[in-house]
Amino acid sequence: MPVTAAGATAQADLVPRVFSTAGLPAARRVELWETHNASALIGLDVRAASPLEAVEVNVQLPHARLARVRGSAHEVARTHAVISRSPAGSVAVYLTLRGEAWFTSADGTRQLRPGDALVCATDRPFARGFAHGLDELVVTVPWDAVSTRADVSLPEGQVVTSFATEADQHARALARLTGRATRADQPVPPDDRTVLDLVAVLAAGRDAARATAHRAAAHLYIEEHLTDPGLGADRIAAAIGISERQLSRVFAADCTSVPRHILERRLLLARSVLSATGAAARAATGATGAAAGQPMTVAEAAARCGFTSAAYFSHAFRQHFGLSASDVRRSAAGGSF
Repeated sequence: MPVTAAGATAQADLVPRVFSTAGLPAARRVELWETHNASALIGLDVRAASPLEAVEVNVQLPHARLARVRGSAHEVARTHAVISRSPAGSVAVYLTLRGEAWFTSADGTRQLRPGDALVCATDRPFARGFAHGLDELVVTVPWDAVSTRADVSLPEGQVVTSFATEADQHARALARLTGRATRADQPVPPDDRTVLDLVAVLAAGRDAARATAHRAAAHLYIEEHLTDPGLGADRIAAAIGISERQLSRVFAADCTSVPRHILERRLLLARSVLSATGAAARAATGATGAAAGQPMTVAEAAARCGFTSAAYFSHAFRQHFGLSASDVRRSAAGGSF
């Protein structure tokens, strides 16, 4: 599975990009923040009583856009005028990490606290406020991409659930995957299709099709057990309560198979691990002990990412990315290709 020019571009787009108002002229911070968000997420009118201090980490998947946003006190509004000027045709999921916020729409005003997840259509007017600043994760996806996969209807109003407990495993998983993708050390981009399925289930709730729920559950189980060498179709099927044949049909609908999907996710994790150094890479794969501060070898990275053969890992890595695992490690350590 060599990387084509298009594949190389897709891989490059998974690298987090950071935008910050630090160092910008105070009088232009709101304007430039609005411009960035219109490009990276959705268009908004922003109001701040004092010079805005904000930073946003963005990851662009083939369909989904992920972000972690931190900022000082301000308010945002997606008005009819903004929607007309910058239509999005998408659905947004806001996952509050710290601080409190309010959300106002035609349905009224909701108070949001840490652990709350809010799902809303982006082309219906709303306003949000952060009296003491914000720290949140954001996911936006084109609704046509969601509805094509899941055959669900756009939610009429906002949907509020919690990712702070095990009560809503889909919201919790989306927060975990988005947090991993946008962290400063050793980010791991999630599978775009998994994000679409999670958003579909969150938006539709019990109305989500059974196949969509099964697909999301299977992907979640894989992400949670990716580094386990014993992960296979039998365990995944048993964990989500379907037969292996049903599971194969679920993945075949995405023009892939269970082993191929697991391999692709492990290779992405391995590349992320090898692109990091020392403790960050080891922490990401659960490594501990006296060697936790030392760079990870290619063989160790392979083992930590669920591969039982370093030789097979090296071959698969080169086939997938078009360069060797050693090259990636050398580059991360300050060497050159």
